[in-house]
Amino acid sequence: MSRKHPTVKNEETYEALREKGHSKSKSARIANAQANDAQAPSKQGRKAPPYEEWTKDDLYERAQELDIDGRSSMTKSELIAALRH
Repeated sequence: MSRKHPTVKNEETYEALREKGHSKSKSARIANAQANDAQAPSKQGRKAPPYEEWTKDDLYERAQELDIDGRSSMTKSELIAALRH
């Protein structure tokens, strides 16, 4: 017996996510995003180049956004390592 959720646009995805242990709200957000062609969540992401292609200044700015301690004395490779962890 499947119970319909009025705010969920993709009931099948919602139920699968709930069975995996995701919360109701997270499951609903993912299911609704997948049902919305404008969002296409499975096609988004991974558009930024890898950190190795970033300039040291760009890496530093990102580290600053994330409030990584010691960033001012880090080399480019140390910034990359810090950003990945």
